[in-house]
Amino acid sequence: MKTHLVTFTIVSFLIVLDQVTKWAAQLFLRGSEAIELIPSFLYLNYHINPGAAWGMLEGQFYLFVLITFAALGLFLYLAKDNGFKDKPFYSLAIVLLIAGTIGNFIDRVRFRYVIDFIDVYIFSYDFPIFNVADMALTIGVFLFAIDLLFFEKRRMTHER
Repeated sequence: MKTHLVTFTIVSFLIVLDQVTKWAAQLFLRGSEAIELIPSFLYLNYHINPGAAWGMLEGQFYLFVLITFAALGLFLYLAKDNGFKDKPFYSLAIVLLIAGTIGNFIDRVRFRYVIDFIDVYIFSYDFPIFNVADMALTIGVFLFAIDLLFFEKRRMTHER
């Protein structure tokens, strides 16, 4: 029960953080020039994304709904095995994946697009603009991969 409360608390916090930062981006950045935070590296820049990563599948609202429900179903199923003490990478990964999925889904339902505002240049490459939910999804996938590659096998051998 305690693990579910921790999961719910972190997911809720991240969704609120995502939505508040997107609201602030709409309020302060929409219609204005990008704000440079770190010269030649980090900017705040309002952008709407009607597609998925890199603007792919633009205008495919119902496909996004279907994918979102399938992904959330999978993540919630995987969350039943959360255990922050025994499986910290796995548990945090699932929490981040749930929060990121819900954060962007809220935008899709409200606006039919996702609000992005974090603009990063990596060695002069203008990386696609992203948001807090996107960060949660990316870090979640990374942590899940680390767990699968380095810890799952060890857990499986200890369970036998």
